Order: sequence, then C-alpha cells, then structure tokens
Amino acid sequence: MTSSAPESAAPAALPSVPEESFGTRIWENIKGGNLGSWPVMIGLIGIVTVFALTTPNFFTPVNFNNIITQMTGITMLAFGVVFVLLLGEIDLSIAFLSAVAGVVAAELQKPDGHHVFTGIWPIVLALIVVALIGAFQGSFVALIGVPSFVVTLAGLLAWQGYVQLQLGAAGPIIIQSRWINYTAQYFFSDSAGWLIAAIISALFVGGRLGLMAQKRRHGVPVDNPVLELIKLVAVPVLAFGVVYICNKDRGLPIAGLEMVAFLIFWTYVAKRTTFGRHVYAVGGNPEAARRAGINVARIRIIVFAISGFMAGVGGIILAARLSSVAPDQGGGTLLLDAISAAVIGGTSLFGGRGEVRSAILGAAVISTIANALFIREYSNGVIFITTGCILLFAVTLDTLARRRQAKTGR
Repeated sequence: MTSSAPESAAPAALPSVPEESFGTRIWENIKGGNLGSWPVMIGLIGIVTVFALTTPNFFTPVNFNNIITQMTGITMLAFGVVFVLLLGEIDLSIAFLSAVAGVVAAELQKPDGHHVFTGIWPIVLALIVVALIGAFQGSFVALIGVPSFVVTLAGLLAWQGYVQLQLGAAGPIIIQSRWINYTAQYFFSDSAGWLIAAIISALFVGGRLGLMAQKRRHGVPVDNPVLELIKLVAVPVLAFGVVYICNKDRGLPIAGLEMVAFLIFWTYVAKRTTFGRHVYAVGGNPEAARRAGINVARIRIIVFAISGFMAGVGGIILAARLSSVAPDQGGGTLLLDAISAAVIGGTSLFGGRGEVRSAILGAAVISTIANALFIREYSNGVIFITTGCILLFAVTLDTLARRRQAKTGR
C-alpha cells in the first residue's frame, strides 16, 4: 500500500523590512559610535569660517596656496602613519627618515662632478633608500617581536645622528635640481588648473557611478543614496572651487595635485586590494588574521616600508620648499604633527579602524590653525597648546566611540 506524499506547502512570504531613511541611518551611526570623518570635516569648516571672519588676510588666494604647500609635507608623512596605526603600531622614526630622504636626494644632485645622477633619479634613489629602511625596521617588529615603539625610537635617534653627521660640519646643502624643487614650488597655469579639476571630477563621478552600477548588477543595494548624491555634487564643486581660488594667485600648486594623487592611490590600495583588507584584518585581530591564513609578518614589514616611503616623499617636498637641507632637517614638531594629523583625522590608535583621507583632513586642521594663529601673531606656545587640545579631544572621541561600539556590538 502506497501513500502519496503530501503536497508541499508554498513558503510563507518573509515580512518586508522598511528601508531606513537617510536621517535614521545617521542617527543609528551616532548612537553606535560610528562617526567616521564627519566630526573633523564639520570642525574644519567651523575653523575656516571663524578664522575667515576674524583674521585679516586669512581667507585670501595667496594664503590659501600657502596652506596647501605648508600641509603637503605633513600630509605625506601622515599617509604612511595611517597604515601603521591601522595595524595598531607606531612609527616614531618618520620625521628623521624624511630628513634622510632629503639629504640623500640633495647629495645625489650636487653639481660638483662627483655625482652622475641627474633628472628624477636622486628622488627615486632616495625613496628606495627610505623604503628599505622602513622594511628593515619593520622586520624587527614582525619577525623578532620587538615593540614598534622601541624599534622606531631607536630609528629616530639613529637617523637623527646620520643627518647630523652628514650636515653638522658641512652645513646646509643647496638644492639646485629643478626636479626636486618643482615638487613644492611649481604652479600650474590657469587653463591647466581647470583641466585638472575637470579630469579629477570626471574620474570621481565616473568611478562612483560605475561602482553603483556594479552593485545593482549584483543585486547589492546602494548604501545611503542621498549621501552618494551629495558626494557626486560636492567633489566637483570642491575641485573647481579650489582651482578658482588658486588661479586668483599663482595658479594651482603641484603640491595640491600630489596630495590628491596619493590620496586616490592609497585609498584604492586600502579599500580595493587584498593587501588593504589584510591590513585591516591584522589591525583588528592579529591572531584571527593569522588563523585565517594571512601572513601577518609580511603585512607588517610592507606597512613599515610604506611608512618609510611616504616619509621620504614628504621629506623631499619639505626640502624643496626651502631649496635646501639643513642640520635641523626633520626636527621640530614634524613627527608630532604627522601622527596628530592621522589621529585628528579619525584614524584609531587601537588599530583596525580609519581611512586614508584622515591624513589630509587632520593635516588641514593642524595647518589651518597654525597658519591663522601665526597671522594673528600668536606665539608658538599658543599654537602647540591649541594643537595638543585638539589632539586630546580627537583621541577622547575615538575612545568613547570605540567603547560605544563595543556596547552596541557593532
């Protein structure tokens, strides 16, 4: 006797989940401690507004260009710091690594008949040297387990000593190579500036639209469509606005283009490559990353090499601003400014959380405040106190946000 199988019932329809509004998502992110870069961007707008209204000669095309060129060196160092902080490590040697790059490039370009490197080669060789130094320091952290604080503190002292030995007796080296000097002193013509703004806008809008189309093809909803629309409008407006202001002075400085180029490149590396995902994974939980098959040691070595390389880029730009390297190269507040820029911009000191754009945002805050207070003839002490208070506020905000995320399980 056979019994017929009961006819399968149709699956019950799943209840529809109402889509969150843009405002609701923002509020949920705030409650969960996921603030992103919004606080520093709002703060930067507020700082610029206050100084523009209260400080004479602050919001002028000449000073606007000055701020861009002043912040470029710090920003380049901060790009490397962001990657190191994403691992939950620290690199205290970057200021004097930048000085090493400046000294090497300056030595190689000397037109005294003893050096045969011309054109761009002094820059290339200097960057290779500091990248290898960064990898060498990172190998102590990754392979031996020496704390990065100790390794890079030793590097700070050693490379400061190298600069003193090279320049202590001989004095400053004048940079005559236009390839080096142009990295900080070249300004594009008006028409070239407009073309650069158009290219950047087209690449950004095309890239975002292409990404949204790709998500649609794979059935992935677009997060925050209102925010995406704001970005599609804001970036071209910002690009053309910057060029408009710069053209009122000497034109768009190449330093600004250098910051944008490295921002795009390192953002792509951090967000769109396997290496970038591994950096976040190692910074979030090194043991879990190791168990997942990630070569943690290799990631750390490469990140410290990136830090050394970007310190070198910043060092060459800083040397080019003055067309010379001096015995005090890499000194002062350069190290603290670079680390502060990354942290103030929103990169967590605890690892695993942050964005490459943090470097530019933080450097803009520091440079804008320093520039405005200098115009108002405040002393360096006031500038240091102000920067320190902002840094403490940023770290406190990051700590509270991280604690809030832990409570909400985000």
